[in-house]
Amino acid sequence: MNHIATPAGTSDFHADASPRSFHSMPALPFAHLDELASLATGRRTSLFAGDVAEQESALVDQIAGRRFLVVGGAGSIGRGVVHQIAARRPKALHVVDQSENGLVELVRDLRSRPEGLDGTDFRTFPVDYGSPVMRLLLTGSEPYDVILNFAAIKHVRSEKDLYSLLQMFDTNLVKQVRFMEWLRDIGFMGRYFCVSTDKAANPVSLMGASKRLMEHVMFSEEAVAGFRATVTSARFANVAFSDGSLLDGFLGRFAKRQPLAAPRDTRRYFVSLEESSHICLMAALRAPDRCIVVPRLSPENDLLELQTVAERVIGHFGLTPAHYTDPDAARAAVADEVARGRYPLLLTPLDTAGEKPYEEFVGEGETAVELGFGTLYGVGYQQAPAGTVARVLATVNDVIAGTASLDKSGLVSMIGDAIRQFRHHTSDSNLDQRM
Repeated sequence: MNHIATPAGTSDFHADASPRSFHSMPALPFAHLDELASLATGRRTSLFAGDVAEQESALVDQIAGRRFLVVGGAGSIGRGVVHQIAARRPKALHVVDQSENGLVELVRDLRSRPEGLDGTDFRTFPVDYGSPVMRLLLTGSEPYDVILNFAAIKHVRSEKDLYSLLQMFDTNLVKQVRFMEWLRDIGFMGRYFCVSTDKAANPVSLMGASKRLMEHVMFSEEAVAGFRATVTSARFANVAFSDGSLLDGFLGRFAKRQPLAAPRDTRRYFVSLEESSHICLMAALRAPDRCIVVPRLSPENDLLELQTVAERVIGHFGLTPAHYTDPDAARAAVADEVARGRYPLLLTPLDTAGEKPYEEFVGEGETAVELGFGTLYGVGYQQAPAGTVARVLATVNDVIAGTASLDKSGLVSMIGDAIRQFRHHTSDSNLDQRM
């Protein structure tokens, strides 16, 4: 793995984050996410704010008066990027997401800001980006200048059964191909960004492997020949308190007076919601073609144990962690522990399928490249062996169509031909069997 120098002080933990009363918890979950994120990142301001500020003039030039389409824009990361774009006055900002409720809240949020959305053609569409309706939307719209895609099934737990697994590959790969083919066919020549994950580097899960294959779909012509747009991606850390994340689950467990749970000996990188939007904005608009942008974080300074994060969150609400290894005991102990100023934290072994003890951004055989930014660098694209990605796509399509059969071990073997760094961590246990 290639290491690039990391700015000093990126992981200083701010222990002075204002503690909150546990008994006021029901009113807290969404009002203090920026403050809570510092418990995981160690930062009270975005690590990438300086690079964004230096590029501000160029960013405004690329956004103001231009037409943007954001797919998956109602999720927490996509929503943050939508706000970044809206602040720089695009001509059009159209958002596609299958979450109708998420789109409704996005509209309310943006139109309630002091600056509103004056001068921007802002629309939302509750559409599946791989459906025929999406093709009609593309062909019936004035051409877009920039398209950002955040649609994904992103949880490692999705490999728990064949049906969830196929849906993950359909969303992350098959629909990606279909969407890019539609863009090619209408002559899209702008910038196209699709988010990846740090789990794509030396993947051990099928989710990580699916996103690594997505990178191959984007950057090679094996899956989508003739795609002439500028294409970029980003791998980045766990987004603290994003929708569906472990840390977001901590808030839900607190609100319901349920134990927190975290795996032992498991380290992750963390960025805040604002930081994730900064990474994606810079990758989408300021990175060179066929580049994967990653944050300049170091394993020595920035990898943090999930147990430590859980303990900090408990401390933030004025309580002391009470460690448990038995789920039944942890569930039964909440009221008694709270009365003593403590809160149950269930610690589990790291033995579920697809889980990795630590994350990384640059995989074996990949090259780290400088992009001229202080807090971001790039990963050069490494081609898959000829024909292997097309084989995975064809097989998954056939299985979904019911014209072929494939078990999980067969899929793992086939993906290993396309991703030589894939070392699948298999187990009889999965995350749906855990608290």
